[in-house]
Amino acid sequence: MTTSLDPSTTLVCHQCGTLNRAPRGRPLSAGKCGRCAASLATPHPVEIDGARLARLQAHDTGAFIVDVWAPWCGPCKMMAPAYDQAASAFADRVRLFKLNSDDNQPAAASLGIRGVPTLIAYHDGRQAAHQSGAQTGPGLTRWIEAALSTA
Repeated sequence: MTTSLDPSTTLVCHQCGTLNRAPRGRPLSAGKCGRCAASLATPHPVEIDGARLARLQAHDTGAFIVDVWAPWCGPCKMMAPAYDQAASAFADRVRLFKLNSDDNQPAAASLGIRGVPTLIAYHDGRQAAHQSGAQTGPGLTRWIEAALSTA
């Protein structure tokens, strides 16, 4: 795990899964994966599977949010545009991911998901916040800010 004395953070590339070191405080959009050259930023939410989630949880010390959702869920569909906008607004500081709970049931169970949508914030290699229920517009922005300010 990265400590406060370490001036870098470890980011898992959302394209290829490679671990990348990046200076703390540097905009994510300024960094590229050392293996596949994909941007380290996620200006749009990135769909992940259980294996990628496990890799993020085990190795990533950056800030990221996981939206656990299901295709049949009305509130999930209602929250999707706001989540997409948040990915764009926070692209230089926070990466936003989506985990389909129907396709990744063991991963969702490991997170203790009881209902969707559920948002989980991670920072510095640990879970920083957990929120069940749809968040939209300014409420979603406030939740992300608060979740990561307590990290």
